[in-house]
Amino acid sequence: MESADEIKTLEDDGINWRTRILYPTLLGGIVGGGIGRTVYGRELMSTYATNLAIVTGCYCGAREFVRVSRHSGPDNLVDSAIAGFGTGAILGRLQGGPAGAIRYSIGIAVVGTGVDFAAIKLRPVFKNMYESVVVAGDEKKKGGFKWPEWLPIQVLDEEAQAAKRAREEALRARIRDMTKEES
Repeated sequence: MESADEIKTLEDDGINWRTRILYPTLLGGIVGGGIGRTVYGRELMSTYATNLAIVTGCYCGAREFVRVSRHSGPDNLVDSAIAGFGTGAILGRLQGGPAGAIRYSIGIAVVGTGVDFAAIKLRPVFKNMYESVVVAGDEKKKGGFKWPEWLPIQVLDEEAQAAKRAREEALRARIRDMTKEES
């Protein structure tokens, strides 16, 4: 048996419990509230928010428990699948009996692992967007934000802003000319 000094925690691995458990749980509550409001209106918004927050919190806690037990890394999808099956089995058994345990375990395992897979794939995209901001030409400033090139929303430099103003003024002049011709 390990002594109290040898117990490994999430912080020892360089992983903060807030980013792995608390923030996803809060996000799950917000998403659940949004789904409840858009689908059923205000009456069931808090119910959906609470239920999705509970499921997300249980899943994230189980995922971290499995990760620490298996001595694996934070992005291991096997941990996500095992946690999803376990969480779904427990919550499904409470909600819908033995048949509910099977349905919930498969559903939570698939959805949870899918969300974790998407988070792993999207993490570099968000990290690059967050860390790269073009300031004064090609200089990059850490901690900023840069829109992707394919997005129509862009931060314009002085030259691009002047060109945009010129295009807008030319368009306004054409519209004025057209309205004068019609009257």
